[in-house]
Amino acid sequence: MAHVLIYTSAWCPYCIRAKQLLDHKGVVYEEIAVDGQPAVRAEMRDKAGRTSVPQIWIGERHVGGCDDLYALERAGKLDALLQS
Repeated sequence: MAHVLIYTSAWCPYCIRAKQLLDHKGVVYEEIAVDGQPAVRAEMRDKAGRTSVPQIWIGERHVGGCDDLYALERAGKLDALLQS
């Protein structure tokens, strides 16, 4: 299974929703909280080019945020990406 990395914030409903989908699929992921950590948030921004959370990577591919993750699921592409 591909390595999954997700930058999150504790009170972000989109972060919670993205993690729920990953949990439902039995995906083990690395979570990095950006709350109160400006250097970590800056690292995420530099990698993703975005400041909002969640920001999700599957393997080396930057998936984007929660809506992007669910779009992959609806298109039937998420499972194959997770297996790569």
